[in-house]
Amino acid sequence: MSELAQTPGVIPYVDHHTGPRRLLAIDIPHLGHTVRAYAPIAGIDGRQYIVSWGSVSFEVPADRNVHVSVHLQTNSGRDYTITPFASTVLPPHPAPIRLVAQFVPSQGPEGALVPVG
Repeated sequence: MSELAQTPGVIPYVDHHTGPRRLLAIDIPHLGHTVRAYAPIAGIDGRQYIVSWGSVSFEVPADRNVHVSVHLQTNSGRDYTITPFASTVLPPHPAPIRLVAQFVPSQGPEGALVPVG
């Protein structure tokens, strides 16, 4: 088990990977009404994690691409409700990274994961 995986509050990388790892923090701010209508879900290399609003930390590979996504799941709506989502591929890099999920419902369901700092 890596050092990051042993750090309180960090979700460990669960797929097989023997290379170096780094810390990924994702900020998922709510937009007022979204707290009642949506549940945030973060994805790392296809594995989905139901998370809370605010900041969540993951251990991810540092030596290869990593797919990161956030979507807001809802049980409300009719027929085919498209929920807000954002996705990116992180290139290999050893340094920790922080992303913020940005959603603007009035501009459609596609949001963005933007680096902070």
